[in-house]
Amino acid sequence: MTNLARALSWLLHPLVLPVYLVAFLLTATPFAFCSGGVKFYIAWVVALYGGVVPLLALGVLRSLGRISDWRLDSRRERVWPLAVGALCYLLCAVTLAKVPSLVFLRKFMVAAACCELMCLVVSLRWKISLHLTAMGAAVALLVIMSIADPGRSLVPLAVAVFAAGALASARLGLGCHSGAQVAAGFCGGFALTALTMLFF
Repeated sequence: MTNLARALSWLLHPLVLPVYLVAFLLTATPFAFCSGGVKFYIAWVVALYGGVVPLLALGVLRSLGRISDWRLDSRRERVWPLAVGALCYLLCAVTLAKVPSLVFLRKFMVAAACCELMCLVVSLRWKISLHLTAMGAAVALLVIMSIADPGRSLVPLAVAVFAAGALASARLGLGCHSGAQVAAGFCGGFALTALTMLFF
């Protein structure tokens, strides 16, 4: 069970979730009707700012001794990675602004930046689950999409909710977080994303 929990933690890592979401958006939503050039632009921008740059930043921070472990188990070591993550998502939103039709996706990137900043502030005093914050944001995105277009997003939403439950169990089983930290992460990510996308 420990190996399964670790596998889930990596498969549903916050740096990987944006790739899953963009793959879904570009294949099973109205974004699928975008031109090939626009799809490629979206994919590389999100992959760059949502995964590659934050991963490279983690490598630099580790080489400088700012973090001791890739997992960021120590809340004190999370400040710099979360600050970089927030900046990357904001840059992603700005870069996507070059395509006017991507308002929905830009809002989600701003919401992701807000989630990173929330985790940064909370981590100054308390440890919160970064994995579940990301999952909460993903579920909020799919809830909003399912309200707008029920037939298209209900199955992905059900999968995301199941994945969130499995991930929460995995993080608890590995002893990485308490129940309160997991719940706070999911609820915080969900609420911030929903509010940002609906009212920003």
